[in-house]
Amino acid sequence: MTTVEKQTLDFQAEIKQLLQLMIHSLYSNKEIFLRELISNASDAADKLRFEAIHQADLYEGDSDLHIQVSFDQTARTISISDNGIGMSRDEVISNLGTIARSGTKEFFSKLSGDQQKDASLIGQFGVGFYSGFIVADKITVETRRAGLAKDTGVRWESSGSGDFTIETISKSDRGTTIILHLKDGENEFLSNWKLKTVIQKYSDHISIPIQMLKEEWDEEKKEMVTRAEEFENVNEASALWTRNKSDITQEQYHEFYKSISRDFEAPLSYSHNRVEGRSEFTQLLFLPKKASFDLWDRSKRSGIKLYVKRVFIMEDSEQLIPTYLRFVSGVIDSADLPLNVSREILQESRDVKFIRESSTKRVISMLEELANHEDEVKRDEYQLFWNEFGQVLKEGIGEDSVNLEKLSKLLRFASTQNESELQNVSLADYLSRMKEGQDKIYYVTAETYLAAKNSPHLEIFKKKGIEVLLLIDRVDEWMLSFLTEFNEKSLVSVAKGGLDLGSLEDEKEKEEQKEVEKQFAELLEKMKTTLVDKAKDVRVTYRLTDSPACLVADENELSGNLMRMLKAAGQAAPETKPILEINPNHPLFKKMEGDIEQFEDWSHLIFDQALLAEGGHMADPASFVRRMNQMLMK
Repeated sequence: MTTVEKQTLDFQAEIKQLLQLMIHSLYSNKEIFLRELISNASDAADKLRFEAIHQADLYEGDSDLHIQVSFDQTARTISISDNGIGMSRDEVISNLGTIARSGTKEFFSKLSGDQQKDASLIGQFGVGFYSGFIVADKITVETRRAGLAKDTGVRWESSGSGDFTIETISKSDRGTTIILHLKDGENEFLSNWKLKTVIQKYSDHISIPIQMLKEEWDEEKKEMVTRAEEFENVNEASALWTRNKSDITQEQYHEFYKSISRDFEAPLSYSHNRVEGRSEFTQLLFLPKKASFDLWDRSKRSGIKLYVKRVFIMEDSEQLIPTYLRFVSGVIDSADLPLNVSREILQESRDVKFIRESSTKRVISMLEELANHEDEVKRDEYQLFWNEFGQVLKEGIGEDSVNLEKLSKLLRFASTQNESELQNVSLADYLSRMKEGQDKIYYVTAETYLAAKNSPHLEIFKKKGIEVLLLIDRVDEWMLSFLTEFNEKSLVSVAKGGLDLGSLEDEKEKEEQKEVEKQFAELLEKMKTTLVDKAKDVRVTYRLTDSPACLVADENELSGNLMRMLKAAGQAAPETKPILEINPNHPLFKKMEGDIEQFEDWSHLIFDQALLAEGGHMADPASFVRRMNQMLMK
């Protein structure tokens, strides 16, 4: 090989930090480096297959794709070679000099110092290549992109000290070779048996052959020796999802999941099915245990890989599963779609629509099985899932009307029935505990659990022993605009409209309420005049037993919690005034009636207290403090 144009370049700042972590052996599971580098080689082969659909000459006369792993005990090196797509000079600088995926800051913020947990981050942030520095003190990469001239090959080299060298070389064959120069103390990987064991453990599912030099016993030397240039396959070399389920072990499923998802933990659940009918395809779908760092990025495409007749077509195929199920990883292999499928064809294809519907139903079915399982351990697994992904699943209530009923049964909430913040109450649980004569499902929304739990709106419900759901996720307000009833029972906010407990109130209570309204009619009118700029109306409340007042929204207006969320997000919200409901039996109102001179201050003070109690923000906090101080001094 000849070399020219050698230059030294600096790594991106974040890469320098990452390399220091790798070099100082933060990660305890060293084997992971081989899994990551083989997965990258497999991806390179998949990309070549896909590009060669339209450009067959990229194969350069050799369509036999493979990955070769070898080692040199004398030089103390391990080499991983592939004849996939390869890289150009610009691609090498871009891919090996920076972390291509977004989320670098999140990567470092999630490092905990726990070796096992931190190891799980490798790959999720596009840093799989750099895992080589776990065992190597220098890495050399030689590559040439398929279709480019032989003298456009590239050699990249770095010791992980903060910079790398890059030079142009002549490389006769396409693809990439990664050479790891091992650190002292890493001799265990200079073994055919060790490398083969790691490959079969983590990469047996890779659909192209992974080859190593064949070993045989030398009777004269009394040891195993390798045969020069005679390679043998060390993996199954068949796409795992195409094999019979009975031939696949749970461990193989788990390792396949880890490979495609870049997750270090086993999946929570998986489903492997062959679907026949108007469209024929195989689906292998996984539910993860932990949320990825970019879960809340709705522009993030799903973790579904699309294959057609075992040929990789595209990754993160968002047309194959809805956005609210973006946490799902897996593979879909279609026998019907054309090999030259494009994103435009995907969007318009009836077959793809059928695949999407089928995959959605399959994931929901997996969740239903966990949530309703007879085994308590499985139900606990659903609770683990909900804690990680519940807020994302709630998006489906507004986005998937077809599966609304099934999704609503999977929802979990905190409740006044429980003493903890745990969201483990289903709507079916709530219905089973409803009071005799109760015909509504009551809920309150707030920004925090404590704000919801201590809301004054709950006082009458606590007195009567009526359960109220505590909705504290930001997505809840939006979700409730689509989820208005469950099993023919309306969902009703305890902080909106006039409170009507129906048959839960006796006639005597209703008569007493009417008498109170008449008795305090003058006070209400006077307060309404005083608070005309703040309150839409002032009326007697039936919600409170201990607090002096509360604010409620009109039946068809946005709740106070939603108004605050919109403003905090910088979005325009209609200007509406709340209704002030007062508890005239509270001692404050007796003092208020006896202090005519400060009636206005009393009125404003009561309104502001009610606003604070529900987590609102006052327009003029200084006036509130002044009034409060006057009252205290008096």
